[in-house]
Amino acid sequence: MVTNKWVMFGCASVALLSASAMAQSIPAPADEGTRADGPITSANEIVVIAGIGYRDRTDTPEPVLKYGTDYFQRFEPLTAGDALKRVPSVTFLSDVIESDAPRLRGLPPGYTQILINGERVPGSAADRSFFLDRIPAELIDSVEIIRSSSARRTGDAVAGSLNINLRDGYELDGGYVRAGGLLFNDDELEPSLGLVWGGKAGPGRLLLGANLQGRHNPKRKKSLRYGDSPENNPDYATDDFDNREDQTDTRDGKDYSFNGTYEIDGETTDFKLNGFYVRTDRKETERSFEYDDATAVNGPVPVGNLLTDNSNIADIDQENYTIDGKLSHEWSAGKSSVRVGYARFTEDRIETENEIDFEDLEFSGQRTRTDIRDTEFSVKLEHEVPLGEQAKFVFGGYYQDKRRRTGMFESEQESDASATWDQFKQNPDNLAAAFDDFEPVDGGDNRIREKRRDVFALVEGDTGRLKWEAGLRYETTKVRITDYTVAAALADQRADYEKLLPSASFKLSLSESDRIIGSVARTLRRPDFNYISPALLEEEVGDSDLLGNPQLRPESAWGFDLGYEHRMGTGGIFGANIFYRKVKDLIELTNTGVEGSEGEGTFVYQPRNVGDGKVWGVEFDLSTDLGFVGLPNTGVFGNLSWLDSEVRDFIGKRRFNDQSKYVYNFGFIQDFPNFGAAFGATYRKQGSAFGRVIAEEVTTTYGAELEIFVEKRFGKTFTIRAVGSNLLNGRKREAFNKFDNIADQIDRDFDEYELESEKAGPVFQIMARYAF
Repeated sequence: MVTNKWVMFGCASVALLSASAMAQSIPAPADEGTRADGPITSANEIVVIAGIGYRDRTDTPEPVLKYGTDYFQRFEPLTAGDALKRVPSVTFLSDVIESDAPRLRGLPPGYTQILINGERVPGSAADRSFFLDRIPAELIDSVEIIRSSSARRTGDAVAGSLNINLRDGYELDGGYVRAGGLLFNDDELEPSLGLVWGGKAGPGRLLLGANLQGRHNPKRKKSLRYGDSPENNPDYATDDFDNREDQTDTRDGKDYSFNGTYEIDGETTDFKLNGFYVRTDRKETERSFEYDDATAVNGPVPVGNLLTDNSNIADIDQENYTIDGKLSHEWSAGKSSVRVGYARFTEDRIETENEIDFEDLEFSGQRTRTDIRDTEFSVKLEHEVPLGEQAKFVFGGYYQDKRRRTGMFESEQESDASATWDQFKQNPDNLAAAFDDFEPVDGGDNRIREKRRDVFALVEGDTGRLKWEAGLRYETTKVRITDYTVAAALADQRADYEKLLPSASFKLSLSESDRIIGSVARTLRRPDFNYISPALLEEEVGDSDLLGNPQLRPESAWGFDLGYEHRMGTGGIFGANIFYRKVKDLIELTNTGVEGSEGEGTFVYQPRNVGDGKVWGVEFDLSTDLGFVGLPNTGVFGNLSWLDSEVRDFIGKRRFNDQSKYVYNFGFIQDFPNFGAAFGATYRKQGSAFGRVIAEEVTTTYGAELEIFVEKRFGKTFTIRAVGSNLLNGRKREAFNKFDNIADQIDRDFDEYELESEKAGPVFQIMARYAF
């Protein structure tokens, strides 16, 4: 088997040899300061933004919303996730002031395809989602919301795709440095440093970037638990109170990132080599106390009210890198291109939880080690043939070899505890002894290999007023799962499936300012990794067990988008869009009828393709200056998405789990060109969300978010900004209904009702940029 380092070496060698050969054979590149699709941006233009940025108007047939860095930068987003909080239909279920896994149109993250420079990237989570808070915003040239699918790309995009275009050598001329700091409400100061340079190098252009980002999130959580639900007992707060938990939760770490591109644009041959690397060192520290009183803060029972004292510390090291090279050539038979890519994600996580139970006077400790190794090697071939002056035919193939190794191991310890305890001066970690050797948990030691071979073909047309595209993509997948925690007869499982994915889209210009945009496509969502392991997990579904299903097929969806765009003034746009998705073969947990490990009343559940669902909504967006009312230096922007869906599960109808009912944001930027200054604000609100799984239901609500910036420009090379974010002390509230089993859930016989809230304070940052 070819090792990862040799795959990396081979990709890099081929790319470098190709670059060396082309340096001698490619005709002179495009003139300095220009490229095929527009002028090169000078570093001064990035540091000192002239005017107000708006959504770009794209000309491709697909329904795409594009936002350049000038749309985001003045609010100083730290990550790509932060930037996406200002675009339509993107929601997050993250902790307060964090933006990791985007939920396009409110659907779970696995329904959204994440692209970097137009190519998919492997996700680290079990649902294949990619955490966008790993990408520093400083590396971004633009972000795109691709509402529908195309035969050019893999079909894993039921909700749509989010494309992050990183800066490249032909996007920047010159360099700049960024330096600043972020002050949190616990007086922690974190650094933010960056350096980006782009310029001519040999026959092409080179861009290099490096970033250091301090990460910090101090939160306070509070939980109130009751023995029943208020649906059955409106006096639960006094009659059925069980316990209260107070928790501090601090996320602290550093992100280190490096990126580089080398690109040669010739008359007939183009070459591009990309590299991107992010390392995260993160520590999550939680300390929580449970009391048997709603307000008391004192010592252990029986004298006091303290039930438990818990310490939970997670040390997380993550690395994520990609390297890919693309070579394209125009010749008499058309234009051919080949792209070779390699991506790798690793996570090493050690989590230690120590707890004292003062009712039983017991100390318990548990240490969990999680190791994830996820790699993808891919090759994409594409050939384009003109069909007269107004159309072209494109066809190609795609190969991917994905390997994922998951290891989860545990070690536990128990001992007696003392009734004498001061939770304000002592810590349960001090009672921990050396842990025993790690043992794999059920389903926690497996290997997954996924091979994909796709072919696609499409026709594009452009008649001036009408731009259109229609295509087919045929995807085949072979999956092999090897789980080392189950019996040998079940350890090695295989599954094969294939899908035909048609797609079509158009843009019809009604006038110079108005156009209609439409699309229809079939897409899919592949099963979660933790569902396809053949392991049996005891008490994973309430008191019942969960058995994986290696034969799961992907969910598939037919959907359409229909939108309208109106150009306003020189750069403004108003847009409206409706969308609909019909999802089939939904993956739901089903009762196998086998009794569970806890005996009578419990069962073994297994994920199967059994359900259907539908998703629909309306989306509006606006970004424009107010020149039409005499305020050309005032820019306003906003978007509103109303989202809905329907799924039928074991109880009845519900929305897709955790889909917010709506999300909107609006704001303004006021520029003062004569003074070299600007200020602005943005306000965001996300609607409530409901989720229901076996034995648990949760309703989540969010507080509003407010950000304000003030900017001063000095000449053409220096800018300083002050930004205040989370100024409304963002809060997230969750209400849980918990049950012992599905029968109790149907009968509404509650085991526990819990109210949990978390809150974080404002964050202030000062950021300066200097161009050279």
